[in-house]
Amino acid sequence: MIRRRSTPWIHKWSRPLIAAIAGSGALTTGYLTIEKLTGGSAACVAQAGVKGCNDVLSSPWATVLGQPLALFGFLAYTSMVIFALSPLVFSSGDNNNSRKQLENWTWLLLLAGAIAMSVFSGYLMYLLAFQIKAVCPYCIGSAFFSVSLLVLTIIGRTWEDIGQIFFTAIIVGMVTLIGTLGIYAGVNQSDVTSGTPGQPVKIFFTPKQDPNPAFGWEITTTSGEAEIALARHLVKIGAKEYTAYWCPHCHEQKLLFGKQAYQELNDNVKVECAEDGLKAKPELCKAAKIEGFPTWIVNGKSYSGVQNLEELAKVSGYTGAQNFKFFK
Repeated sequence: MIRRRSTPWIHKWSRPLIAAIAGSGALTTGYLTIEKLTGGSAACVAQAGVKGCNDVLSSPWATVLGQPLALFGFLAYTSMVIFALSPLVFSSGDNNNSRKQLENWTWLLLLAGAIAMSVFSGYLMYLLAFQIKAVCPYCIGSAFFSVSLLVLTIIGRTWEDIGQIFFTAIIVGMVTLIGTLGIYAGVNQSDVTSGTPGQPVKIFFTPKQDPNPAFGWEITTTSGEAEIALARHLVKIGAKEYTAYWCPHCHEQKLLFGKQAYQELNDNVKVECAEDGLKAKPELCKAAKIEGFPTWIVNGKSYSGVQNLEELAKVSGYTGAQNFKFFK
């Protein structure tokens, strides 16, 4: 009597496990996408002197083809969920050939997707450690998800041709790496990007040196009359900006105002939350329940993250000139 060989448990549960991990990745990247598109700040514990998740989300590497990088991550994870579950959902009936064909194709797609995501995540980990120099649990978690998907895809079935795995890994890995380097080839460390003469200029900031506790980083942009007028208006209505000298987001807000206009925002407006900062008032930040920097409180309402000056003008009731020079 010949006993039928039992199916390893990992082969039975590999697709549900892949779907669960990819679903977790989709929820994480979906949340980050919403925060990025709405100008909010991701929930992340900030530590003094250490850049965190929001610094990563505001870096030039966090935007690809004009869209948040997290959006592409969300689409990738969602695709992996579909590939993992489709044979379980759409292969009902007695047509074993169709089911087997769908399983084979989706395994190949899962393998290619997991390899591409792992290679891309590896490059992002390099950026996180050596370029942005930040600690981002969301990013590290996403990299862990990607590698886990790759491991489960490899051990989750019996691959008849092991060479197929290596061949796919080489081809997909090379294409992913070359594409990634091409996408980020134009990213530099400038504070201001070039723009059309007479039009607002887009800014981004990647720190090149440690901040000075007295003022953070030097403001390199020059204000126009509109920026100065808005700053004076914010002082007049009693607006508050809660900041930390080591926060790159806060410096981006300064760049939007420009040096002259930001000097108009006196100490009644600017509240330094870092305990080792100049004129620090951490007790006021705790009382206001500030969770991220910068946070504006204008006319009794709170606005988290870097605010374009058009938005500050709108929420503050400013009606003067709005030909602002910079935008985020």
